[in-house]
Amino acid sequence: MSLRMRQRALAIAFSARPAIVSVPGSEESPVALDAARHESAELETDQPDTVPATPSYPGRSIASRDRDERSRAARGLVSDPDRPRERLHALGPRALSDAELLSLVLRTGGGGRDALDSSRLLLARCEGLAGLARAAERDLAEIPGIGPAKIASLRATLEIGRRIARRRVRTGDVIRSPEDVQAHFHAHLRDAKHEFFVVLLLDGRHRVLREVIVSQGTLTASLVHPREVFRVAVREAAAALVLVHNHPSGDPSPSPEDHRVTERLVAAGAIVGIRVLDHVVVAEKGYHSFSEAGDLPAPPEGSGRLAGTREGPL
Repeated sequence: MSLRMRQRALAIAFSARPAIVSVPGSEESPVALDAARHESAELETDQPDTVPATPSYPGRSIASRDRDERSRAARGLVSDPDRPRERLHALGPRALSDAELLSLVLRTGGGGRDALDSSRLLLARCEGLAGLARAAERDLAEIPGIGPAKIASLRATLEIGRRIARRRVRTGDVIRSPEDVQAHFHAHLRDAKHEFFVVLLLDGRHRVLREVIVSQGTLTASLVHPREVFRVAVREAAAALVLVHNHPSGDPSPSPEDHRVTERLVAAGAIVGIRVLDHVVVAEKGYHSFSEAGDLPAPPEGSGRLAGTREGPL
């Protein structure tokens, strides 16, 4: 085959094959298009999702979830014994222990202790609330962390409790029994460190005229003189009276001196015409009524108790 013929055959063969490589300057070749498509697919696959998926909570709103979280937090505070204020608001004061209530009075601690630990120490030193009510100021001052401000708060709080517990006898109230006297004086006198001798002045129908403190200190005949008792009774035009005093020891049993003072005052009352209806000894463990126990001396004839005018067993 001549050279011319071979060149022509080659030209025909090349013209019959599809173009694989683009001519420079022309549009992108199929190879370039395939590479571009592959790169685009990789980009779509690797591209992160910019909007996080919202978790599904069937039937619960965001507000509902917030309420549940707050409720769980509140339950945690209420069950925490170191948070008495929150427990009081949630459960009421009756749910709190003595130490928790006392910590709210103290408000702050001292001596390296918080308010609750200081309250526990205070109750331990005083042997409970009853001992705390009887504790002297100097005894409280010896307890670490208890200074003048806390002592003042404690004494004021205890006095408020006494005044609430005390069933006050008002002018015109009728005294029918020793229980009436006990109900009036017990909360006030049972925790006193010293003896108080009080006279309850009554009219002819046993209605209260006035309450008078005659003396303070150990009950003796020299301290409770008939002159001091009956001077105010005469001034108030009292027809009768009830003698009252306390025993700081907690035992209401009358002493021999109590009997001597009672006998002397009953005799003096018979002279001035003012009847002594009873002598009631008040203490932590209860009371003793001279009239109920049959210990009240009988007045001279003609000056005793008038059964027709009295109301009740006194």
